[in-house]
Amino acid sequence: MYELTLCHLYPDLLNLYGDRGNIIALRRRAQWRGIRMHVVPVTLGDAFQAQNYNIVFLGGGQSYEQEIIQKDLISQKGNEIKEAIEAGRVFICICGGYQLMGKFYRTAEGRDVQFLDALNLWTVEGEDRMIGNLLFECDFLKDGGGDHRIIGFENHAGRTYLGKGITPLGKVIAGFGNNGEDGFEGARYKNVFCSYSHGSLLPKNPRLTDYLLLTALQEKYKDIETLSPLDDCLENKAHDTMIKRVSG
Repeated sequence: MYELTLCHLYPDLLNLYGDRGNIIALRRRAQWRGIRMHVVPVTLGDAFQAQNYNIVFLGGGQSYEQEIIQKDLISQKGNEIKEAIEAGRVFICICGGYQLMGKFYRTAEGRDVQFLDALNLWTVEGEDRMIGNLLFECDFLKDGGGDHRIIGFENHAGRTYLGKGITPLGKVIAGFGNNGEDGFEGARYKNVFCSYSHGSLLPKNPRLTDYLLLTALQEKYKDIETLSPLDDCLENKAHDTMIKRVSG
């Protein structure tokens, strides 16, 4: 039996708007294929041992929670996280977790809050929040045909900008995405996937969920080429219904 271990970083502090739904989706789609997934919570004061995990999940949080974990993330876990990224571990980082992976968050008062600096990106606080359904397309999901559009929900004041070496997760069709200016959503570096879309991201997008699962499995097992198919009738109906609603 294949097995994966998922590290849920700061589950008690970073879990806005149902972000745990992403973990549930990963576990279920693994379980339906006979793949066992262990979920290990790691929070303030806990050691992060990268070699123990195949997937790392970092959910959303507001400025208050981000500042609580800032020192622990940078000083206690930072080097191990950076090494895990370079080693090809799969990371899924949502909203506040996405921002924390970058260089800094610049507040409305002009104060720079230093973050992990694992990815070449940064965030600037805006005057207005960017809220609503989000639709974007991912080129890396085009292989094999099928719908490569991703539907989600965003709610953030930060405007994130990508530096050299970081590619967007996708191109915005409807909604704001990273900053409401450049037309891109999220970020990708190696096997790190970042998005402003919250807990509905993976439950509503089975193709993306399977892509993440397969990537993690292939990093651990060299004999896996593809995943066994599932009956995604209900998942696809939810996906397609939301796309119609958002795209008009």
